Amino acid sequence: MLLPFILVLLLVGGAVLAAQSSINGRLGAKTGVIESAWLTFVMGAVLTFLLMFFFEPAHEATLFSVPKWQLTGALFGVVYMLAIVFAVPRVGTAAATVAVISGQLLMSLLIDHFGWLNNTVRPLDASRYVAMALLLGAIGLIYLSHQQRQRRMVNQPG
Repeated sequence: MLLPFILVLLLVGGAVLAAQSSINGRLGAKTGVIESAWLTFVMGAVLTFLLMFFFEPAHEATLFSVPKWQLTGALFGVVYMLAIVFAVPRVGTAAATVAVISGQLLMSLLIDHFGWLNNTVRPLDASRYVAMALLLGAIGLIYLSHQQRQRRMVNQPG
């Protein structure tokens, strides 16, 4: 019963992430990549602080007691935000999103296969290799579409 809710939540999260990428890409093109990323993190910090303060139950560990390598995940959010804000105005939301999702899926397959970051090992099998090939194909098709569009724009009489 919980699984359908989680899947819907993840689909909504993905949709919101694509919308955020598009919005932040446009904002970054006008105000600057770093400024747009800064706004996202400030607003996110305020919102998550309020959620944590009012709704987060107590846990046995704190940010000060967990292994320090686990705190590096916060840095990856900065890399993602800067990359997406820079890329969206240049390649479009679809190309940027497909590339990000492909990067996420490829890395998650490697994490599962090798059990990196203290995760359970889930070895690569034929279906996962096919999934990787399809992801690479999707990136290739989006890239070709972008290239064709660029050529049409250059060749149009104007």
